Amino acid sequence: MTGPKLMRRKADRIDELAGSGGTSLAADAVRRMLRSPVAITGAVITVLFVLLAILSPFLAPKNPFIPYDALKNTLRPDSIPGPMPGFVLGSDQNGYDFFSRLLVGSQQTLIVGVCATLIGVFFGMVIGGLAGAFGGWVDTLLMRFTDILLAIPSLLLAISIAALFSHGTQWTVIVAVAVVSVPIFARLLRGAMLAQRASDHVLAATALGVRRRTIVFRHMLPNSMGPVIVQATLTLATSIIDAAALSFLGLGDSDPSRAEWGLMLGRSQDYLDVKPELAFYPAIAIILVALGFTLLGESLREALDPKNRR
Repeated sequence: MTGPKLMRRKADRIDELAGSGGTSLAADAVRRMLRSPVAITGAVITVLFVLLAILSPFLAPKNPFIPYDALKNTLRPDSIPGPMPGFVLGSDQNGYDFFSRLLVGSQQTLIVGVCATLIGVFFGMVIGGLAGAFGGWVDTLLMRFTDILLAIPSLLLAISIAALFSHGTQWTVIVAVAVVSVPIFARLLRGAMLAQRASDHVLAATALGVRRRTIVFRHMLPNSMGPVIVQATLTLATSIIDAAALSFLGLGDSDPSRAEWGLMLGRSQDYLDVKPELAFYPAIAIILVALGFTLLGESLREALDPKNRR
């Protein structure tokens, strides 16, 4: 093959490759997650949980917030009625329809987990963003504060914060769980932004005289959000478990009419020998939901990792 023909063939091949287009990291991650059984399993569990939480008020066959005489009249100190006509899973310890409270409890569990995660993400991004953007004494001061929070075991820190409130409420649990996740997001975003500070496009923008605020919000912060999004998915699972733990220890809302899986699990501990289903079903629900978010988060982390691209 002569030189001109070889050069023309190479040029045609380059045009063919350029015209075919490439795939972004996000599109490639979605494609790999669709081929992963672990990711699909986590996504199915998560989607079903979210749909159940949204539709639970309409799916509940009974009013979950009022006791029923048909159930209360059959309650005994050593006996809690099981399934009966009109009540799929029977009664709880207070005469409420247990099945309806399980359904509606999914909504409250989702609210607690999402609110705690969003609050943790917001304040973690504020701390990590300031530390990564300014560096120097700002970075040192904020990171030493973060190190103090990380030095305390997460559940112990959550218990200590919840115990500061004189009366436990749903927001008590949310705030306690959110504070635990703040240092995690702060260090994660700070590390990602420090890596962005040394990247070529940030150095070029700095050399051109672009203002620091523009560099931070248009270059550094958007390119540092990937790890934060993945961590938020994983933190949502731990937030649900931590909230259930606080409720189990009696640091949550004391209102017996409120339905939430952690509260239901905590209140059932005195009735394990009478009706263990009161603890079994909420515990299984919490485990499954936490597993779904964990599988989805881990799969998303692996899919977004450039080292795993093929």
